[in-house]
Amino acid sequence: MSAIRASVTAAALATLVAAGVSNPAVAGANPEWGINGTFATSSNGVWAKVNDRYQEQPSTRGTWNISTVCTTPVDCAGTVQSDAGWSAPIYTKSGVWYLKRAVPEWRWCADGAPIEGLQTILIYPVGADGRVDAKSDEYTGEDVTTGPSGSCGRNQWPHIRMPFYMKKI
Repeated sequence: MSAIRASVTAAALATLVAAGVSNPAVAGANPEWGINGTFATSSNGVWAKVNDRYQEQPSTRGTWNISTVCTTPVDCAGTVQSDAGWSAPIYTKSGVWYLKRAVPEWRWCADGAPIEGLQTILIYPVGADGRVDAKSDEYTGEDVTTGPSGSCGRNQWPHIRMPFYMKKI
């Protein structure tokens, strides 16, 4: 198991334990605080940055089913199921939602060796005026994927950052 996958697994387990997911009937839970339902998602590769330099990347679109449980408006955790075949934990921290997952064979080196990436998606609800709106069913943020330093013989973390958008469908 790679270091990235181990850290993602440990973070997911800690998040689920802290959120009390083993007991879905959490006292004081409020379904209006979380993100629940089916969402259309998009990562815009036209505005991607590769190691802080604009460089177009393939855009991605998908459909996510999100299920969360919240004990307070700022203490939520749950799971995302993607139509691309993966699932990952999602949680809140300081009003921002985070999704972290390992991406096997994320990039390929010149010699054909694959490297794994850690994808982190940060999102927050936004209203029609572009400001944070906790009651909105639209979200914006960033899709950031980072590989290990030293991969492909370069002493640099491969890093791709692109705008992210999500809307309830």
